[in-house]
Amino acid sequence: MDVEEIAEELYGMRPTEFTAARDAYVAEARKAKDPKAAKAIAALRRPALAAWAANLLARQRPEETQQFLVLGKTLREAHQTLDAGQLRAASRQQHQLVTALARTAAALARESGQPVSDTVLHEIEQSLHGVLAHPDVAELWAKGRLVKVPEPGVDFAAVAPQTAHARPASATKPVPKEKRGREDEQRLRDLERARTAAEEADAEVARCERELDEVRQAQQTAAAKAEETAEQVRRLEHELQEARKAKLKAAATATKAGTAVKTAESALREARRTAEQAGREVRRLEQQAGP
Repeated sequence: MDVEEIAEELYGMRPTEFTAARDAYVAEARKAKDPKAAKAIAALRRPALAAWAANLLARQRPEETQQFLVLGKTLREAHQTLDAGQLRAASRQQHQLVTALARTAAALARESGQPVSDTVLHEIEQSLHGVLAHPDVAELWAKGRLVKVPEPGVDFAAVAPQTAHARPASATKPVPKEKRGREDEQRLRDLERARTAAEEADAEVARCERELDEVRQAQQTAAAKAEETAEQVRRLEHELQEARKAKLKAAATATKAGTAVKTAESALREARRTAEQAGREVRRLEQQAGP
């Protein structure tokens, strides 16, 4: 089975359709005796509604998606180099694009038959901010495979437009190189801890979902066995009922036959008596008639 093709299909579905379709493919892979594919498909996680809407945007608006990815790369590079002018310009573009693209994603979701609340709209915006801040999130989003709403960036802090205007580059004090290095190291440590915690959480979620899949499989097996047993019980009960009917019918037949036997025996005795009487009468008449 082509796992990549199946994943592409699944992540194009609405979240409400995802789990049932994924489980059906898992069952199909197991039936085809392809445990590797079954395991890979079972590991695919259903996307959150906001993540799905963001994916829908990436799938259906490739030009806007590419423009947004370029903006994210620009912002990350500006943040790493502390290029204040570039960061301010990109930040202004960021806020405009995030708002516009989030609304576009919500509109696409509604066109697909999936309503989007204000809360979900906010989460779509948060997802798009995560795309700007994290290359790994950007990569998943570009493929339309974003699963959850990313946490606010640890190693990326956007400069708000008003802050950028209030603090011109000429009035900003330069950050000592040594202090900047320590801050960068601290951000990297914070990022590493956050990523480790996220990976552990994802691993725990995957483990729990695997256990859930196993329990569901066991439940399906048990349900099939229970249905098979119930069908056997129904069949045996039917056979028992038919046997009881046959017993009653046989008993009635036996009773009737017993009555017929008694009647026949009585008739036989009567016939014998009649025959004896007739024989005696014949002998008497023969004696009277003489030689």
